[in-house]
Amino acid sequence: MSDPEDIARFTALYDAHHSRVHAYAVSRVGVQAAEEITSETFCVAWRRVRDLPAEPLPWLLGIARNLLRESYRARDRRDALARELRTWAAGQPAAGDVGEAVAERAGMLRALAALPDDDRELLALVAWHGLAPSEAAKVVGCSKASFYVRLHRARRRLEHALAAEPDPGARDSGPRDTARHPSLVTPERKVAR
Repeated sequence: MSDPEDIARFTALYDAHHSRVHAYAVSRVGVQAAEEITSETFCVAWRRVRDLPAEPLPWLLGIARNLLRESYRARDRRDALARELRTWAAGQPAAGDVGEAVAERAGMLRALAALPDDDRELLALVAWHGLAPSEAAKVVGCSKASFYVRLHRARRRLEHALAAEPDPGARDSGPRDTARHPSLVTPERKVAR
């Protein structure tokens, strides 16, 4: 936006209502998250400065409310996935009860549950949903090269989580074999080591 009138309108809007929008966000999510919600609210206002109503405060608070609802839904989805992974991992019988495959699956699920949400998403897109890295890169909104780097790092973190996972069938406490889960921990292309 380069129109001086629009810039002046936005500046006046920001100066007049920033503290009230921020106070509204603080009352709903606390100080740390309120900064982000307030910033996003004014980003929307910046893009729509020509659509400002005569009384902009209710409009701004409505934008903040919608952003809060979106953040709640995203948090609820992350929490539900984490709960489901923990439930799957905790509900698995011991290795001697059913077999080694069940123990391996339980260990993999525990290791996945220990990873950050972003890592789980990358691994799930490729291994569980069967997307090619170029397709998965579009889903997460990054370049293919950036996705490969992020996927590589997520796989390394998964390998470390698996190595830290106790192996009930092993006699020694060495690192676990991750060969049974190649789609999660090995890249699609062979890299010389």
